[in-house]
Amino acid sequence: MQIDDFPISGIYAFTPKRFGDDRGFFSETFNAKAFAEVIPDVTFVQDNHSLSRDVGVIRGLHFQTPPAAQGKLVRVTRGRVLDVAVDIRAGSPTYGQHVALELSAENWTQLWIPAGFAHGFCTLEPDTEFCYKVTDYYAPDCDSGIAFDDPDLGIEWPVARNKAILSGKDQIHQAFKDFTSPFTFEAGA
Repeated sequence: MQIDDFPISGIYAFTPKRFGDDRGFFSETFNAKAFAEVIPDVTFVQDNHSLSRDVGVIRGLHFQTPPAAQGKLVRVTRGRVLDVAVDIRAGSPTYGQHVALELSAENWTQLWIPAGFAHGFCTLEPDTEFCYKVTDYYAPDCDSGIAFDDPDLGIEWPVARNKAILSGKDQIHQAFKDFTSPFTFEAGA
């Protein structure tokens, strides 16, 4: 498995190997031992799977606050997305900065997004399936978000705001300037 890091600490891309022949392919998409060598002390408790039928569906920017903060290991099993993780850890030298990476069924890359990041994605193909493991259970009272198109974040989404397909919840997230982070950056963590 290929593992890559980013200038924003804590984010990693994992690209599992695929072994194919005329029947199809086999891939070990997750291995707890290999994962723990890079990201120790993480336990996944829930797997989620979403389908977005249209191009231009944006889901995000989402996060859960403590005590139910979630780390996520995300991947695409069909289609393509632009996946985005925004550093929302108070005191972080990269606070408000983001990583944007294309994830697809073709490139087979997964993105690890630790707690303390807001996460979102935009579909680039119809009928895109997005799967992810999380480190805590869904907690509606801890569910929160930041506006995906906040100008202070400078995310270059592949769809114009007026063409984005959003849920009602994603249309009313707070502005980044109004956000007070419940997360704190820990150097070396």
